[in-house]
Amino acid sequence: MTVSFMNLKKHPEQYKGMLFVLGGVIVQTRLTSEGSEVEAREVGVNKYGYHRNQDQSQGRFIGILPREKGILDPIVYEQGRQITLAGEFLEIRRGKIDEMYYDYPVFLMRQIYLFPKEEQYDPSPWYYDDPWFYPYPYLYMPYYPYHRWRHR
Repeated sequence: MTVSFMNLKKHPEQYKGMLFVLGGVIVQTRLTSEGSEVEAREVGVNKYGYHRNQDQSQGRFIGILPREKGILDPIVYEQGRQITLAGEFLEIRRGKIDEMYYDYPVFLMRQIYLFPKEEQYDPSPWYYDDPWFYPYPYLYMPYYPYHRWRHR
C-alpha cells in the first residue's frame, strides 16, 4: 500500500504503528538524548528500495534510531547521502525549516541502508594525467632540444 505524505499528515492516527519503507536524501543527522536522529528529504522508492527520481519529493521526514540500537555518526551520515529505511510511524512533530514551521512525520527505524558515495566519473583516458604525455604534434617536443644538440 502506498501512502502519500499529505495523507499521512492529515490522518496520522490511522497510520500509527504501521511499517513504512522510505527513501531519502539526508539533510542533517543529530545525536540526541533519545538516540540518532536523521532528517531527510523524501524520495520515492521502487519495490527493491532503490530511489526512483531524485528531483521529486513529497516533503521531509525524521528517522530515529534508539540509543540502545547504536548511533549513526553524523560524519558518515552526512548531508547529501542517500538512504533507504524501514521504520514504524510514530507521530507528527512540529519543527522549523529556516523560518518556516513544518510538520515532520517521525519514524522509529527498524533498518537503514546507506548508499555508497557516488564517485565522480572522469571520461579522459589515464594517459592524459601522465605529465610526459603529449598529443601528436608535440609528442617529441621534450626530446627535440636534446636531439638537436646531439647532432651538431
